Amino acid sequence: MLDYPALQALVAVIEARGFERAAKRLNISQSAVSQRIRQLEFKLGQPVLLRTSPPRPTDLGQRLANHLQQVQQLEQALDAEADAHVRLRVRLAVNADSIDTWLAGALASAEVSQRMDFDFVVEDQDVGLKRMKNGEVMACICASEQPVNGGLAQPLGHIRYRALCSPAFKQRYSDWLKRGALDEIPCLIFSADDRLQHRFLQAQGMGEPQYDHVCPSSQGFVNLALAGLGYGMMPELQVREQLNDGSLCDLVPGYQMDVPLYWHYWQTESPALAELRQAVVAVARQSLCCD
Repeated sequence: MLDYPALQALVAVIEARGFERAAKRLNISQSAVSQRIRQLEFKLGQPVLLRTSPPRPTDLGQRLANHLQQVQQLEQALDAEADAHVRLRVRLAVNADSIDTWLAGALASAEVSQRMDFDFVVEDQDVGLKRMKNGEVMACICASEQPVNGGLAQPLGHIRYRALCSPAFKQRYSDWLKRGALDEIPCLIFSADDRLQHRFLQAQGMGEPQYDHVCPSSQGFVNLALAGLGYGMMPELQVREQLNDGSLCDLVPGYQMDVPLYWHYWQTESPALAELRQAVVAVARQSLCCD
């Protein structure tokens, strides 16, 4: 039998990034937090926490933390079903471009969302599913159609990207464009996980980008392109105004990339989360490109 107060102490230390802040969160003494974690480690016969600054979970510690979060999410869902006044905390792994375009309206379209507190974990659409595999979230929006063990996936549609830049930037690098040296033109990358620019260059028969600016902000990404610092793969939904007024243009006219999105959820989905999913799917199919 797992010691759930000890698991709560473990999660508090991980999330609060320290024993003192964890103690304040749990309203117990710092020594009580330490004692609970030591007892858990003694019972399991191995450490669950690395005493670094800040403390970090071991592989076992992370699995235990994920287990507790799943149990808490299930309890919250059951409480919310039994009592209409209980709010359900819903942790979602989503890509930044969805948050900045269609997702907010989709979530708000569900009546049940008025009883939910959302906790967004922002990950690139190509890697967000790892949060689901780790049991850290209740649902995930990502580009993979393969569900995790114990989960299901429902298609949402495609988010369309175009390689965009400012007209001045395109003029500045016109010679590079003429000789097909797109990999020598500065590009914008959202994060180390963002491979859209690489896939764009590959489609043009090029290698990896030689020069890039890393900008982990969707709006900042657009602002850098408008300022002429580089080109980047941007969702059409986000920059329609800039495309219409001509402040952004295609680096390669006619090129577009459609990235599929899927809503991943657990088979043990509660009725409230099912209602949320169905509302999100309905709006997504109106907002995104569909086959």
